[in-house]
Amino acid sequence: MFSCRLHPPHHSGRLYARTLTFPRRLADAICCQASPFGARPDHFSFRGTPFVRSWTAKHQCPEHTTRRTSYGFIEGKTIVIDKFNAQGDISVGSSIAKEMVNARYDLLLTMSTLSLQAVANANRGDKTIQVFGLVADPVVAGVGISRDNPLNHPRNLVGIGSFLPVQDAFRIAREMFPSLKRVGVAWNPAEANSRAFVEKAREVCQGWSIELFEANVENSNSVLEAEDSLVARGAEALWIGGDVTVSVAADSVVLVGQRAHIPVFSITPGKPDRGTLFDYGADFYQIGKQTGELASRILRGSDPTQIPVRNEIPIHFVVNTAALKGLKQQWRIPDDILRRANVVVDETGIHNQTIGRADQTTR
Repeated sequence: MFSCRLHPPHHSGRLYARTLTFPRRLADAICCQASPFGARPDHFSFRGTPFVRSWTAKHQCPEHTTRRTSYGFIEGKTIVIDKFNAQGDISVGSSIAKEMVNARYDLLLTMSTLSLQAVANANRGDKTIQVFGLVADPVVAGVGISRDNPLNHPRNLVGIGSFLPVQDAFRIAREMFPSLKRVGVAWNPAEANSRAFVEKAREVCQGWSIELFEANVENSNSVLEAEDSLVARGAEALWIGGDVTVSVAADSVVLVGQRAHIPVFSITPGKPDRGTLFDYGADFYQIGKQTGELASRILRGSDPTQIPVRNEIPIHFVVNTAALKGLKQQWRIPDDILRRANVVVDETGIHNQTIGRADQTTR
């Protein structure tokens, strides 16, 4: 999460920032885009704090992103970016949220459902403007956002929802294996975003006569056992939804799938060659860019009460043909799917595609 404080005129005029631990591409975008801009004459202090260990918690905001120029601000001269990490400890993250709110910043920027909730709860009473991104369903987060009216949100809270494409992911799985009847998913019921994705998956599976096996987890250490239980119940594939707890342990999910000779697919793209058959989800760089641009509008003077909360999903699609090896059922990857992928992994390595990119955006 980020926060921003306005310096009085006698201060140095540097923009101070901290960054959430999130995907490298997302970090690039946030560090470059979420900057205050020369349209306002005041000096700023901009901070953010890593809050929740996400499925990409191992990736730090790269150092080179902190040296870039953005809208006239230069790292080391007019902007200083600090980075912190709560290492997945929610209680630590809650303490960080309170510290940020009490520090009289101009803007707080959060990048996950859990960080949105923690900062919004600490920030009640219109204390500081908060901008959020990378949130599955802002409505179910319980922070006062309306589903019926995008402009009906707390006056100091606005952002971009990113409801990951659950239905499209299951459609792709069916294209690869038309006889698919049983899918397993482990998820943490304490995560509002995960609950929203699983509810959507239930709806999709019911319509397509797919049985969805579920197993609840409380922490990432329990993921391996939960996935094994899904295999024992007859799952023909394992699905990783937008669940932080499970995504952190994605390697365990892949391991269970490999031992059972069934594929794993997800809506949270990670390392392309991690072993999932495909990942159909968000382009984190673009989400970061869009969220940063929204923050910049507010820092330049836009009224957050006049900005609607919207849903944006720039798609990132990874297909791993090497993951077909050893599967006990006849999964196949149609040529059309390969053409749509942003990244294709095969026995020779990782290939970024420039033609036939899955560059559509879900709104």
